[in-house]
Amino acid sequence: MAAQVFLKKGKEASPLRKHHWIFSGAIAHQSKDLMDGEAVEVFDFHKNKIATGFFNEGSIAVKILAFGDQLINRDFFTDKFETALAIRKKAGLINNPETNAYRIIHAEGDGLPGLVIDNYDGHLVIQVHHQYILNNLDLIIDPLKQILPDIKNIYLKFTQKFKSDADPFYQGNLEETLIRENGINFHVNWAKGQKTGFFLDQRDNRHLLGKFSAGKKLLNTFCYTGGFSLYALKNGVEHVSSIDSSAFALEGLDKNLVANQLSDAQHQSIQQDALEYLTKTEDKFNLMILDPPAFAKSISSRHKAIMAYKRINALAMKKIEKEGILFSFSCSQVIDKFTFANTVLSAAIESGRQVSILHQMGQPADHPVNIFHPETEYLKGLVLFIK
Repeated sequence: MAAQVFLKKGKEASPLRKHHWIFSGAIAHQSKDLMDGEAVEVFDFHKNKIATGFFNEGSIAVKILAFGDQLINRDFFTDKFETALAIRKKAGLINNPETNAYRIIHAEGDGLPGLVIDNYDGHLVIQVHHQYILNNLDLIIDPLKQILPDIKNIYLKFTQKFKSDADPFYQGNLEETLIRENGINFHVNWAKGQKTGFFLDQRDNRHLLGKFSAGKKLLNTFCYTGGFSLYALKNGVEHVSSIDSSAFALEGLDKNLVANQLSDAQHQSIQQDALEYLTKTEDKFNLMILDPPAFAKSISSRHKAIMAYKRINALAMKKIEKEGILFSFSCSQVIDKFTFANTVLSAAIESGRQVSILHQMGQPADHPVNIFHPETEYLKGLVLFIK
C-alpha cells in the first residue's frame, strides 16, 4: 500500500484547483516514517483520494504529480513529454535550423515538479531537484528516449538544494557543446556552468535587445557568458562592456566571441562585482542590462531582495545617459511582477529621472507558465526609457 497523506478540513481547495504544492500546515495526519522522495497518495478530510505526488522534507510537504486518481507510470510520463514537445513544436523550437536548444520540461510549468530538462542540440541536461526524480530516473528517461531517438548525451545536474553522489554522466561522457540560438553560436558547459549551462529563458529578451543595439554603448552587468553582449555585437552596437565577477563566465564569453568571429569587435570584458562597478565607473552608457541572479530564494529574504533590486536600478538610472534604454530583470520567484514593477518605480523616484516602460518581458514558450501554479512565472523584465 502506498504512503498516505490526509488533509485538514477545507485544505483540499488548493489541490482541487490543480496547484502542485501542499504545505505541511495543511496536513492533518500522514503515514509514519515518510522518507523524502517517497510516493504518496493525498486524501481530503472525508478520505476521498484527490491526488498523487511525492513527499518533500520542508514547508512544502507534498509536490503533486497527478490530480484525481491517475496512476504514475511510464504512460503518465510519456503523455507529459508528448504534450510538452507539442508546445515546443508549436513555438517553432523543434527542427529549427537557427535555434537548436530549448527546454523540454519546465517543472511545474509542464506538470512535473522537481524536474527540468534542457536540450542542447541533442545533449540533454536533466536538472534533478528532488530525491523522487533520482529514484525514478529510468521511469522518466526510458519514454524520453523513445520520443527523442536522437539523444547524444544525458547529464544529470544536481541542484544546490539536492546533492547526490550519483554519477552525473548518465549517458555519454561529454560536458560541453556548441549550440545555435537565433543564428548566434554559444558554447554551453553543463558540468561547470550555472543552472544547466546556459540561460535559455532569456532567448526572446536577447532578441529584443538586438533591436535596440545599433550605434549604442552597452553595459551588460551580470553578463555570464555574454548572451546579451553577443546579440548586441551582431546588431551593430558601437561598444560593449561586459561585467561579471566569475572568471569562468568571462572565459566562456571569450570563446563565444571567437565562435561568432567577433574576437576583434568593440568589446571589453571586466571581472568585477557589478554593483561595485556601477558605483565607481565614470564611463558613459546609453544602453544597460541589469540581469542579476535571484536576490531572494525564499519568502524570508524577500524584503532584503526588494531593497537590492531598488538600489541597483536606482544606481543604473542615475548613471545612464540621457534618453538611455535600461533592460532590468528579476528571476526571483518570490518577487512577483507587480512587486518588481513597484520596486522599479521606487528606484525611478529615487533617481529623479523621468522613466517610461517600453516593453514588459517574461519567459519564452518553452518555459510555460502554469495557469494553476502562478509560481512558475518567475522571470520578469522591463525595458525602460530614461529621459
